[in-house]
Parts: sequence; structure tokens; C-alpha cells
Amino acid sequence: MKETSVLCLLYQKNITAESGQDVVLPCRVPSNKTIRAVKWSRADLAKEYVLLYRDDQLDQDNQHPSFKNRVDLQDRQMKDGNMSLILKNVTIDDGGSYNCNIFNGETRSWESINTVSLTVSGQTGGDKQDGPVGLIVGLSVSAVLLVAAVVGFLIYRKHKQQQSQDSHQPPVEFQPV
Repeated sequence: MKETSVLCLLYQKNITAESGQDVVLPCRVPSNKTIRAVKWSRADLAKEYVLLYRDDQLDQDNQHPSFKNRVDLQDRQMKDGNMSLILKNVTIDDGGSYNCNIFNGETRSWESINTVSLTVSGQTGGDKQDGPVGLIVGLSVSAVLLVAAVVGFLIYRKHKQQQSQDSHQPPVEFQPV
């Protein structure tokens, strides 16, 4: 068994988060490895990736649009082999299996280090500015009920005034013809 396979088994991890939280997906390699690049990917993104760090900078050329400006390495200097991924403001759409890979400078090849499974609970799409759906529905229903109550009260009042005016008029047989 290769060293990378053992690392993959040891570091396979399940992370659970709430929508809107920032999450750290762990990834470490032995500090004696010569790391030329780090790539975080997901199988469902095809050729696009979550994050690619090489030449001391983030490479956004083939980064999936949903991850732009939301991901970074926990430590860009990768001290102690730390290549953990920070994923900001997670949504349900971020849930899935993430792969941490390095480009090994000694073997000049990509090596899979570990897989992290992320489960996110909460709202979809990350539209936090719209507020929770329950609050919106609750306020909308309350507004409709308030309008219905005001309209009902106005109709009741008009009906009462009509009855009051009718009771003040003399009976038909006493009215002038």
C-alpha cells in the first residue's frame, strides 16, 4: 500500500455544518514532502476545482464560480503540512465529497491526500439576505389577516350606521306621501 493511500484512509473525515457558517476542511501531509501545488476538488465539478494554490497564489482560471472569493487555505505557508481549506458562508449546495491533492515536487505527480465529506443543513442557495422563509411567510400571513380585519371592521361599522339611521326614521305609514 502506498503512503498516500494510508494517509487517505487516516484522514477521511465527515464534517457537518449549518448554512451560513464558515467551515475548515482538514488536510495535512508530512512536513518532509515537497509541495509544489495544492488542489481541492469535487468529483461533481468535472474539470473545475474548488481551490488551486500554486506559485504562492490562488489560481482562479478554472475555479468553479460558486467558490470564487469564498475559499482559502487555512495557512498559505503550509506550515507543518497544513493544507486545510476554509470554506466561507456554506450553503446546502456546498455539501459533498471534497478531495485534497498535492503536486509532489519530488515525484512530479499529483497525489491524493484525503477526502472530506461535508454535510450542510439549512437553507439552499445561500440567499441569506432574503431572511428565513418562515419569517417571510409569517409576516405575509399576518399582513393579510390585518388587512382583512380592518376591512371587516369598516364593513361592520358601516352596517351599524345604516341600522342606526334606519331606526331613527319614522315607520313607513307615518312618513309624508
